[in-house]
Amino acid sequence: MAETNVQELLHQTQEADLLRFTTAGSVDDGKSTMIGRLIYDSKGIYEDQLESVIQASKNLNRDDVDLALLLDGLRSEREQGITIDVAYRYFSTPKRRFIIADTPGHVQYTRNMVTGASTANLAVVLIDAKNGVLTQSKRHGFIASLLGIPHIVVAVNKMDLVGYDKAVFNKIRKTYSEFAAKLNITDLAYIPMSALKGDNVVNKSENMPWYKGVALLNHLENVYIGSDRNLIDFRFPVQCVNRPNQGFRGYCGQVVSGVIRVGSEIMVLPSGKKSRVKRIATYDGDLEYVFPPQSVTLCLEDEIDITRGDMIVHPRNLPKLEREFESMLVWMSDEPLRLNKQYLIKNSTNVVRARISELFYRVDPDDLHRENAETLQLNEIGRVVVDLFKAVPYDEYRKNRATGGFIIIDPMTNATLGAGMIIDRSRYRASVGNNQKKIVSKHISRKSGEVTDTDRQRLLAQKPVTIWLTGLSGSGKSTIGYGIEKRLVDDGHACYVLDGDNVRHGLNRDLGFSPKDRKENIRRIAEVARLFNESGLIVVTSFISPYRADRESARNIIGETRFFEIHIDAPVEICEERDPKGLYKKARAGEIPEFTGVSAPYESPETPSLQIATDKLDVRESVDAVIAMLKEKGILNE
Repeated sequence: MAETNVQELLHQTQEADLLRFTTAGSVDDGKSTMIGRLIYDSKGIYEDQLESVIQASKNLNRDDVDLALLLDGLRSEREQGITIDVAYRYFSTPKRRFIIADTPGHVQYTRNMVTGASTANLAVVLIDAKNGVLTQSKRHGFIASLLGIPHIVVAVNKMDLVGYDKAVFNKIRKTYSEFAAKLNITDLAYIPMSALKGDNVVNKSENMPWYKGVALLNHLENVYIGSDRNLIDFRFPVQCVNRPNQGFRGYCGQVVSGVIRVGSEIMVLPSGKKSRVKRIATYDGDLEYVFPPQSVTLCLEDEIDITRGDMIVHPRNLPKLEREFESMLVWMSDEPLRLNKQYLIKNSTNVVRARISELFYRVDPDDLHRENAETLQLNEIGRVVVDLFKAVPYDEYRKNRATGGFIIIDPMTNATLGAGMIIDRSRYRASVGNNQKKIVSKHISRKSGEVTDTDRQRLLAQKPVTIWLTGLSGSGKSTIGYGIEKRLVDDGHACYVLDGDNVRHGLNRDLGFSPKDRKENIRRIAEVARLFNESGLIVVTSFISPYRADRESARNIIGETRFFEIHIDAPVEICEERDPKGLYKKARAGEIPEFTGVSAPYESPETPSLQIATDKLDVRESVDAVIAMLKEKGILNE
């Protein structure tokens, strides 16, 4: 019977899910003591470990057994009574397995905190009840938010030293809640405790009957982390190619997000080549499907040239593939950041040369204010632009931590210099203000004459707007755009089409098709459309404009009330069948790099003013739909 119970317990423990959590706080807030108490009271310590801690406590002339010594493994840590390195500990209960990262509290070791927290599901931020909320407490909350940790527990420790006073706890909770309201934190809990005495760590405290919540261990055992995984966006960074003989070719790696099945269609980035999954091989046998964080070998139906650093994805769910991105950067080196110096960027399995081309601001962790800065020093955090020497696939960090994070490496010493979290540019840069900052002289100012916008509208019997047609090459944008122009002119309205090819023959002849050049192409078009609108004209633009951030920037330049985004929607297969210019064929042959829909992504509008499916509607019906929308919005005076 006893043997059966032991086997059941072992099986239950092995099947329990895993929670990774990190601790953070100011120096001497009691992080190591709390974890030691957590492990000791949950019976997660072996007898020889306990004996070692008892002996170490005696050597340090401690009156009681110092449970913090379970974590402070370095001699220098024990001598100083502080944590320097990141200490990892493992323990389990029948409900859950745990990996703990005990990170340093001193500001000098903020970089170590970033290392320990980078893979955590949950962060425990300790606050000394005597000292209240300090700058370092806020710093760690800010970093936890930056790192996308979905669950945070604020543990108000050393309540025994303030007489277990409810008012002290409530004051700290109020102060920290006001600060946390500025952060991207979705799950925030507060627990009063005494790690030294064991109050509310593993067992509920009788000294704080006013606290109606659960103890820390109970919270850790029951916090729901099932929704933390990204099971939508399939991402498989290739680590190596497995070719033991002529009869087997597989691509090894870890599924970092999403789900893939045998028979599923896939695309390889950056080449854009497509195939299907023929087999999912593992050491224990083949699988029908896999999900994160399983490490497997994918075998494909077609032999495709794939190397380490490539990424296998679903063809209808693509990451960004660009040579530039913006990020929040934590600098982790004694040598300060140098703009435009060559570094190595490691993103998933990709290592590419890059440079930090721009530093927008440094963040003050105490009040989250943005400060002008020329560089970043050790442990400082700022927002930067990273220019890569070749395009890499990535996602925004908030959407996918595995593909949205990166580290900066010194190419000479291989030392890690910084850690970054890629951000969505449209949330920060797509504003008129940011565009106005680039005016070359402070002596330039806008001029206006005696003719007003109202005068022009009355003369032309219309409201000037920009109809922004966006979609894949071959979707029908130009045809529909010129159809709209013809209909409006026939009805007596002044209208003009800005077509992608025409603009690139003149105004934008100096631009290529890189993400950076595409961005500038759209900016110039938006500025021209705005001027045309100010003259009273209705403007129709016909551009692929594949990136949401660029279209949002155009919206802000032209004006929210004058901008109508219309998605000319057609499946890529239909566009490729039409292929009026033969571009898809050339792109498949590798003659056109960074071609949208093949080797570069297209980001569909999330909330377009109108969506037109050109595989179902003909040109006349599509034009009718646009005219009907303009009349409904009151743009055309009948």
